[in-house]
Amino acid sequence: MSIDEAGVNDRLLALERDVRVCQRCVGLLPGEPRPVLQLGWQAPILIAGQAPGRRAEQQGKPFADPSGVRLRQWLGVSEDCFYNPRCFSILPMGFCFPGQSRQGDLAPRPECAAQWRATLLANHTNVQLTLVLGRFAQAWHLPEAPATVTECVARWQDYWPAVLPLPHPSPRNRRWFTDNPWFERALIPRLQARVKQLLDMA
Repeated sequence: MSIDEAGVNDRLLALERDVRVCQRCVGLLPGEPRPVLQLGWQAPILIAGQAPGRRAEQQGKPFADPSGVRLRQWLGVSEDCFYNPRCFSILPMGFCFPGQSRQGDLAPRPECAAQWRATLLANHTNVQLTLVLGRFAQAWHLPEAPATVTECVARWQDYWPAVLPLPHPSPRNRRWFTDNPWFERALIPRLQARVKQLLDMA
């Protein structure tokens, strides 16, 4: 490893440490801040999600819940592969569990993206496919996209193959999957083929 490479590695390690001890949202969350993310600086696939759920926060692993099971099925990958930072970087819009309402989890705290997102994304230098899950991530990553998740996902070929908008894989969205059968019939096979191609090259 060259001196320059060692310097980059030290800088990225310091950046990750800073993220994981972030306290910016103290008093704005239901509990203490506990950032949950997976930083794969050289991963070919970036997953831009919403915010960790309660179970993911408790386990300290992103998508450690039924949403993750469905997402891995969409991707066609094993759990070991999914949690390998050489394969996937998982960077939600909010790193901490935001709390719940009667309708489900609250929106990601906006302070997180404002503080960290641009810097973290700038240091992901090998991303060839960004998966953008749900309306909050789509609003940030695809600001000119249609306002609704359904319209955005329906126009997925406008962003392909570098970016792919997806609905959130939460079980709460089962009605959406039922109403949009084309999604798993037409889009998912293309996604799985693209994921396999990128991981085979990694």
